[in-house]
Formats: sequence, C-alpha cells, structure tokens
Amino acid sequence: MRLPTQADPTAARLTSIHVSFEGRVALSAVDVDVRAGALTVITGPNGAGKSTLLEVLAGTRVPASGTRSVSGAIAFVPQRAAIPMRLPVTVNDVVSVGTWGRLGPWRPMDSTARALVKDSLERLDIHALARHPFASLSGGQQQRTLLAQGLARKADLLLLDEPTTGLDAASSLRIRAVLREEAERGAAVVCVSHDPAVIGDAEDTIRLADGRVA
Repeated sequence: MRLPTQADPTAARLTSIHVSFEGRVALSAVDVDVRAGALTVITGPNGAGKSTLLEVLAGTRVPASGTRSVSGAIAFVPQRAAIPMRLPVTVNDVVSVGTWGRLGPWRPMDSTARALVKDSLERLDIHALARHPFASLSGGQQQRTLLAQGLARKADLLLLDEPTTGLDAASSLRIRAVLREEAERGAAVVCVSHDPAVIGDAEDTIRLADGRVA
C-alpha cells in the first residue's frame, strides 16, 4: 500500500461550508481537504452531517455559504439505487452509464467504453449478471452494480455512501479491495462509513459531530 504524503495534490477543498434544512443546521463552518491517491473516510454518529458533506463534495447539494473547489471527473455512488425498479434495464445498462462522461448520453459505445464496462463488472465479480435485470438483483448485488458504474467513469474523485453496509463478508472485502485499487491508481476516494474495517483502511479520516469536524 502506498502511503500518501503531504505532497499529494488536493483533489477537493471545502472552505467554511454551511448547510441548513428548514432552520436546522446540518453543516457548520466545515473545512475539508481531500487528497488524491488516498482513501478518506467520513465517520461520526447518525445525524452528524456525513451524507450532506458527501453531497456537497459531489455538487448535488449547494451550501448556503462557503466555497467548493473540485478538480477532475466525479463519480458519486449512493447507498440506495435511484433507478426505478420498473425500468427495464440490465446490469450492463446500468454500468454503461458510467461511460457517458466520455461518450455523452445514449451514444453508441466504442471499444474503450465496452472494455471499461467489462473490467468494472469483473472487478466487482458481477460479470455473470451482466444481462440480468437490475430490479431482479439482491441489495448487495445492486450496490456492487452501482459501484461498477462508478468505476467505469474512471473518476478523479470517487464518492461513496456506506459502500459495505448490509453486505456479506466476501462482498465487503471485495469492495474494500477495489477502493484501495482506485486510490492506488491516483483517484481521491471518499466514503461515508461506520464499518470499522473500512475506517481502518483509511489514510485520512473526517469525524463529524453535530455538523462540525470533530
């Protein structure tokens, strides 16, 4: 494992971030630097603002104040699929969405995109499910499919919300290995997690309490 150094470039920076919902403060005066080539884990008790912080990093949540600076492509892997279960898409279809950043939506896939999808499926050990309907998968299989979509993006910043929650030991170990591989290729990997094993894998840890960095 390569340990990141202070010379590693900053992939994302949040400064004085403040987020509130209907008068309730979710994040207050949060400063965060995320390093490329490192696994960063956001942890803390329920309601501490972990998922909100991840959303601000992803750009899907606009803070009331503060600044956000992110360099490179982003892949955001949520904890739960936002894909309607009645939508007739296969596992391969879902993972292929990860290549849209380089191809554009609904464009024919070229050989590079097909190779990215194949590699992502194999790394998560779901290549045998490629033609299966996404809706027919177990929760753990759906989670691995969403992560495979993120891998196909070849992102500079990979964001994940509780990637090992509810998974068996073998699936959790495989996902942890993939996160390490992504960091080693130079990506900044950030995940929200309560999993002691994932926290133990991290080079950097952001602990939140009551919307502040503890």
